[in-house]
Amino acid sequence: MRKWIFGGVALAMVATCAVAQRGQRLPAECRQEVVQLCGMNRDAIRGCLREKASQLSENCRGELRALMAQRGDGAPAAARGAGGTEMAYGQHELQKLDFWRAPQDKAPLVIFVHGGGWKRGDKNNATGQSKAPHYRAQGYAFASINYRLVPDATVEQQASDVAAAVAYLRTNAQRLGIDPDRIVLMGHSAGGHLSALVGTDPVYLQKAGLPMSALKGVIPLDGAAYDVPAQMKEGAAIMGDTYAQAFGLDPARQKALSPYWHAPSPNAPAFLILHVDREDGARQSAALADALRKSGTAVKLQAFEGKGLRGHMEINRKLGDANYPATAVVDVWLKEVFGG
Repeated sequence: MRKWIFGGVALAMVATCAVAQRGQRLPAECRQEVVQLCGMNRDAIRGCLREKASQLSENCRGELRALMAQRGDGAPAAARGAGGTEMAYGQHELQKLDFWRAPQDKAPLVIFVHGGGWKRGDKNNATGQSKAPHYRAQGYAFASINYRLVPDATVEQQASDVAAAVAYLRTNAQRLGIDPDRIVLMGHSAGGHLSALVGTDPVYLQKAGLPMSALKGVIPLDGAAYDVPAQMKEGAAIMGDTYAQAFGLDPARQKALSPYWHAPSPNAPAFLILHVDREDGARQSAALADALRKSGTAVKLQAFEGKGLRGHMEINRKLGDANYPATAVVDVWLKEVFGG
């Protein structure tokens, strides 16, 4: 009962913001369900959904949970994105990044790619509060990127956006005070998939004019689409429409967008694959780690406490917090990879 009350309150908070703010990108059908059930008054929506969230369709509840995951801890967007300098790495309105300069020049760089089911999410509300200040305190520069979203863009274009952001930051390395030869790509959920894809399929970095060696390593955080065909068969049914929208129904395309199936190719030299207590995330993370090891790529795989969606949210929200166990693991790995 307590678990349901927590879920109802959390869904109520997210739904209230999603109905009121177009930028949250809650699907129109789900917004209509919420409005029909609870009306348009923000305070009324919050109270109504605490009691009646179970009356929403399963698909709408799934959309709200996914929105919770990409929003992180529910803090205001301005608080989560504060302090970075926004830069455009392309012409599209979503081809932008926030950059935090390191305290010293020639600094290593950590680039973060947000999640959101390939169709939502934003650097302003899905980066987490702790990453930028923590990695700057470690002596690193930090960047968090946006990319074009499904259905207006394909997953192939999203991976190209990630590679283009890497290329932009390398090209401007001297001006930004970063070491272009010490860059690590980190991503959460769908962003973990995109980071792993760019780190295993050389076509994306090549299109951006870069070799695979442009990356020192990749840190996927609790992704679950490293082997897309397997995930579409074995993953949670509630995510089926999301996967179908992103990857389509062509098995050849699904494989082409799977880091697992590119593991024998030239890869980024090191991977740190982290996951929580989530069945599909654990299964997919282990399979990717095994495939990369067989190709000779250096891999560390580690699990952390945190069940289901709550754990999935926590690993993104809390990474960089000194009290969260994954923070120290990432710190040690980064020092090894960056040579510091």
